[in-house]
Amino acid sequence: MSVKSAERVLQIFELLSREPDGLTVKEISESLLFPQSSTSNLVATLSAQGYLRLDPSKRYKLGAKLIHIGTMAMENLDISLVAKPYLEKLMQNVQETVFMATLSEEELVYVLKIDSKRSIRTTAQTGFRKPLYCTGLGKTFLANMSEKDRSRILDQIQLVPITPKTITNREELEKELYQYSLIGYTIDDEENEEGLYCVAAPIFGADRKIHAAISVAGPKERMLAQQGEVVERVLWTSRKISEGIGCIS
Repeated sequence: MSVKSAERVLQIFELLSREPDGLTVKEISESLLFPQSSTSNLVATLSAQGYLRLDPSKRYKLGAKLIHIGTMAMENLDISLVAKPYLEKLMQNVQETVFMATLSEEELVYVLKIDSKRSIRTTAQTGFRKPLYCTGLGKTFLANMSEKDRSRILDQIQLVPITPKTITNREELEKELYQYSLIGYTIDDEENEEGLYCVAAPIFGADRKIHAAISVAGPKERMLAQQGEVVERVLWTSRKISEGIGCIS
């Protein structure tokens, strides 16, 4: 059973999170269709407790107490726990191996691997590190980070050919990364391991920055035969995990 006053408090928080300049009591009550008297009592109580603050122009904004609560929530949130059931479902749907990785300095680190019954031969294992420029997961990080961070990383690494299809020209790589940033997913077409084709997508946090990346990998012929479905399911999965760690679209 829901409690009306609690629901209204949450609606006020969500409304003010979208209004950085704040709102008056009247604007809050009109936006949420609440009675102005009860709205006034709610925001006064929240303000007294530090959850809202009143600026000199009589507009209410989110208070400092929420920063601590939000920080603790983020620290207690394990992205792997949120992601695993979605990644298991993704593997079951496409019947190919699924990975998740995070960024560690100038390399990616595999944090989850969900094997399919149709095993693939790959050097990628949980805890292993790989270069960013020649993997689908790595290119996902490069395509979705700030231009400053991307330039800094590319300045520090050598684009060494791992396979005959590895992109070793920086200008060509940057053009490809730009295209990937527009379509929302990346591809590794035998660039890190011959015969292996990979589709990857980003996981965004509440700060709308990339926190992790997920991928489906398999033999190129099998992957191309179902590429449309794989892309669609990878993008859906990445959105659901992002929502699960606080990214509001």
